[in-house]
Amino acid sequence: MKSTSARLLQLLSLLQTRKDWPGNDLAERLAVSPRTVRRDVDRLRELGYPIHAIMGTGGGYQLGAGASLPPLLLDDDEAVAVAVGLRTAAQGGVSGIEETSVRALAKLLQVLPSRLRRRVDALGTFTVPMPSEGPTVDADILALVAATCRDSERLRFDYESHQGALSRRMVEPHRLVSRGRRWYLVAWDTTREDWRTFRVDRMRPLTPTGPRVPPRDPPGRGVASYLAERMNLHMWPVKARVRLEMPAQEALRGRAAHYGPIEAVDEHSCVLLCAGEDMVAMACYLAMLDVDMEVEEPDELREAMAHLGGRLLRTAGEDRTPRN
Repeated sequence: MKSTSARLLQLLSLLQTRKDWPGNDLAERLAVSPRTVRRDVDRLRELGYPIHAIMGTGGGYQLGAGASLPPLLLDDDEAVAVAVGLRTAAQGGVSGIEETSVRALAKLLQVLPSRLRRRVDALGTFTVPMPSEGPTVDADILALVAATCRDSERLRFDYESHQGALSRRMVEPHRLVSRGRRWYLVAWDTTREDWRTFRVDRMRPLTPTGPRVPPRDPPGRGVASYLAERMNLHMWPVKARVRLEMPAQEALRGRAAHYGPIEAVDEHSCVLLCAGEDMVAMACYLAMLDVDMEVEEPDELREAMAHLGGRLLRTAGEDRTPRN
């Protein structure tokens, strides 16, 4: 039989892997009697772990949340992952947690075995963070939004759009999505009766939060795909249809797929649906596709591409047409 301390660690590890465990299953996994499991659970409770008994046929146990933070049990890979995450958080992106992340990382490194500390130190020593400009998200707001997603509570907030317009929104939060340094909330907008995405750094939540509501099924192809489509197409003021002289499957494997949805036309061509902030920017990134194309709409994009083409020819010295 294992020593009591080793058995307690194994029991704690099992309780962390599932929401609840039948007592008999724990006894079988630990190769002890149900009575020993009950005694071990009592010992863990004395150490500060909030373990709840589950009534009913067979009974069972559940590791819950307590009033204080008990010691955590992490395997090697989990400990390294937490250390890397803390080091990343300390470099910014979410405001208000940089100093806290450094303190937590120092505590974790102090107790890591030397073999794991070397792995974490190597990453820190040979990685050079590149400062990037951009908005940061308030940690308290991020935690509040995450809690409303978890608890299926309606959320009211003031929101500033890309154009700077202010509005008050009421939503049923579904999921938070992290993309680079930016955080987005995917939620059901109760006023517009449709799914919408919101930049968390532009949200100012109002408290208290709303009532609980039944969770909705996620949008179509999943949260990440929905957000990608919104960012590529629906969030920008200028939209266009461009016919590409290449098969749709080839386009989906290349750079064009990052610009927006692609629709097959025939075995030799497809249509790219794209969007952008202005015509000049759209003309520039379409020119980088290195494929023959035809702008189906709008006419303003054709004019922008003709103007860009003329300028490039003059720069290359191949067009001596006087400038307008």
